[in-house]
This record gives sequence, structure tokens and C-alpha cells, in this order.
Amino acid sequence: MNLISNTAKSVNDGNKPPSLYEGRKQIYPKLAHGKFRMVKWIVMACTLGVYYALPWIRWPRGEGIPDQAVLADFAGEKFYFFFIEIWPQEIYYLAGLLILAALGLFLVTSLIGRAWCGYTCPQTVWTDLYIWVERAFEGDRAARMRLDKAPWSLNKAARKIGKHLVWLLIAFLTGGALILYWHDAPTIARTFFKGEAPLTAYFFAGILTFTTYFLAGWMREQVCTYMCPWPRIQGALTDDYALNVTYRYDRGEPRGALHKGQGFEDRGDCIDCKQCVQVCPMGIDIRDGAQLECIHCALCIDACDDMMKRVDRPTGLIAYDTDLAVATRAAGGKPTYKLLRARTMLYAVLMIAISGLILVGLAEKPTFQVSVLKDRSPPFVQLADGSVRNGYTLKLVNKATTARNAEISISGLEGAQLQIIGLSKPETGSEVQLPLEQYGVDRFRMLVTAPPAERPHRTSLVITIRDPETGETHTSTAAFVTAGAK
Repeated sequence: MNLISNTAKSVNDGNKPPSLYEGRKQIYPKLAHGKFRMVKWIVMACTLGVYYALPWIRWPRGEGIPDQAVLADFAGEKFYFFFIEIWPQEIYYLAGLLILAALGLFLVTSLIGRAWCGYTCPQTVWTDLYIWVERAFEGDRAARMRLDKAPWSLNKAARKIGKHLVWLLIAFLTGGALILYWHDAPTIARTFFKGEAPLTAYFFAGILTFTTYFLAGWMREQVCTYMCPWPRIQGALTDDYALNVTYRYDRGEPRGALHKGQGFEDRGDCIDCKQCVQVCPMGIDIRDGAQLECIHCALCIDACDDMMKRVDRPTGLIAYDTDLAVATRAAGGKPTYKLLRARTMLYAVLMIAISGLILVGLAEKPTFQVSVLKDRSPPFVQLADGSVRNGYTLKLVNKATTARNAEISISGLEGAQLQIIGLSKPETGSEVQLPLEQYGVDRFRMLVTAPPAERPHRTSLVITIRDPETGETHTSTAAFVTAGAK
């Protein structure tokens, strides 16, 4: 009520009403030095290298087939990943990979917290890259703060413009690399700048250029705090035994500034230097405990270890630990760590099972498929000699990279003959040779004729397709309909 009345009073007085929202505070992360910062440099180089270079890797597949190792070929309705080829009817493989990735993320979170967020998340990787560029143009934390407070000059303008131009270049390369995964990389790269690429290529390249520039350059920690759902989800995936970046207050408190000549008797090891806060890309204080904003990048560990070495104290005041272990030590007990527990074992078993199913499926993946669709109208035709004929549409999918011949035969209907319409050399009999084009879908018109005989109104007809060279065989069933009389 007081806030409402004060706001109304301010409006009546002609003053601007107080804001109900706190504005964003600019964060100037300081460059950290240490093993975790080195790990992040390596991960950033590897992930960016894979993202930008992967579409250019060639993988021979055969004449007329894209030779790109990783390609989502929507025009050809296939997904290529090195030796793996996924057809539209095999989308369950992609579903399995997504489930496997989710379980892997759950397992990592239950073991070492938000390692994904701190090291391999695209938002983290590109933000790290953008901060590196920012540091190259404007200097480290103190220099950037001074530059932002300084009045505009040619030097300041040159540094700011140069930074944003490089940011835009990185964003454009990021968006341009994305479309290489949906088109043949050399072809789309050549036609893109000539204005001959598909409209969708320009659209998606522009979208990712825009989002990369703003999310990594301007929004940064706001994406992790307000836009990403993962900080909220991880609360259900962790427990008391999950290792997280933790301030060991049992050792650090009571904290306080360290004066010259002062020892560490009757005080904690934390000297309140705030180096852990200055290197944090999220701008938080890890000493305040577990926080939604913390991405567990572990840079605060590097900063704190460096300071501990300077004051001749043991490192590890901030480390990967559990809150339970810290509380146990504070109470004078000995902490225990459990990597193997119910949830981690469950995630691991599920990952092994799903991986096994995917590998078995890929190993036994057929190189062709067959489907038979019976004509509905007319359901059958009775010929002058009393024999009955049914018509079918035969669909064959050849997943091999070369053309081949297949043998088609029928069974389940005594004395029946089949005929394939449209072959250059018409064949009639119980077995017919079918030429199949490489890597494509062939449709044939098939007629099955049965001699006059007493039989049920509906008989199950078995169609068998066999590759004589490999011995691979597939069967399909269809109904053969008669009038039910001789």
C-alpha cells in the first residue's frame, strides 16, 4: 500500500514514478589464469573448430550422391553423418540420439553439476570468444571500466567500432557456417555471395548472425539467468553428493582483509580480495552459496588458488565439492563422496542400453525396403478363363549407393503368376527380376493372376524381395481377393 500511495503521490507531484525493476549492471570479467581457464580455452578451440570445419569434410558416397560427411539433405530427404545415413522412415535413430544426449546431460549434472553450462554450452563458448575480442580491443577489466567512463574520443570510438565489427564478422561466420550443414558446403559458399543461393539460406544465416551478435555480445549473462530453462531444471537432477563449484566456508570463515604482518590465527583463509567476483562472467559472489546464476565455469577456483599461493596458504578454498561435505567438515566430521549412487547408475545403464540398441540397429540396418499396396478399385478382375487377377503398387527403396537387380517372388497362392508392368523386357512367372536405381525409390505396377480354383474370399499373399548378390531378403504380405467361387 505504501508503494502504491508513494507512486500515486509522485505522479500527482509531476515527478517520474519509481521503477519497479532494477536495471542491468554491466559486468567486466577479469582474465583468469589457471588450469580451468586453460581447459575452457581448449574446449572453446575444439568446439568452434568442429563447428566451422565439419561441413567441409568430404565423405565419398557414390555418383550423384552428396559427398559431405555431415549433411542434413532436405532435398534428398536424408541425413548423413559420416558412414551413417538416416532416411525419413528411420527418424527413430535421431530420437534415440536426442534421448542419449539428454541422459548424458543428466549424468554429468548429477556428477559435476553444470559442467555443460560452464564449458560446452554454445552461449558460453561464443560469449567467451566475444569477451576475448573485447579484451583485445579494450584491455582487461580495469581498462574496460576506465574506457567506458571516459568521454568519447577518436581512440575510444576506434576501439568500440573495431570490437563491434569483429563481433559482427564472427556472428556472420557463425550464421554462414550453419547453412553449410543443410546444403553442399562448396556449392552454397560459392552461390551465396553471387545472390544465387536459396532464399532460406539467406534467412537462416541472417537469423543466426543477429542472435549470435546480440546474445553473446550484449545479453550474455541475461541469457543464462532469464532465458535458459536449464538452471531451473538442474535442481531436480542434483543431490547432496553432486560435485559443484563450492566455497568452503568451513575453512574460509571468518573472512577479512589481510593486513601486513598479520597471521591466520583465529580467522579464516578468505582474505576478502574479491578476485573470485571479478573473474566471474555472471558477476556473482560464489561465497554466497549455491545460486541460480552460477554456470560452474570454475574461473573463481583459478582466481582464488592464485591468491592463496600469494599469501602462502593451501589452494582449494574454492573447489569442486559438495555442500554436504563442507557442512560435515564444519561440524568436525569426515565427509564421504558417492559417485556411484542410484541416479548415476540409472542414467549410465539407460545410456548403455540405448547406445546398444542404436548400434545393433545400425549394424543390422537393411539396404532396401519393400511395401505393397493393393488396389482398392476394383478389388479383383475375373478373366474369361475364370482366373482372378489383383493389382498392386510395389514400392522398393534401394539404400545402396549402386544400382542392382532384385528378385521378386510370390507364395501362399498355388499356381499364381505375377507380372510387372513397365519393364523394358516384360516377364511373367512366379519369380521376376527387378532393376533398382541407386539410392532411390522405385515404384512398379504389379499384377498377380491366380488360376480358377476353390479358395476363400481373401487369401494372404506373401511377396519376397531378394538381392541375389548379398542374399538380403525382405518380405511383405498383401491380401488377394476373389469372388470366393470357382
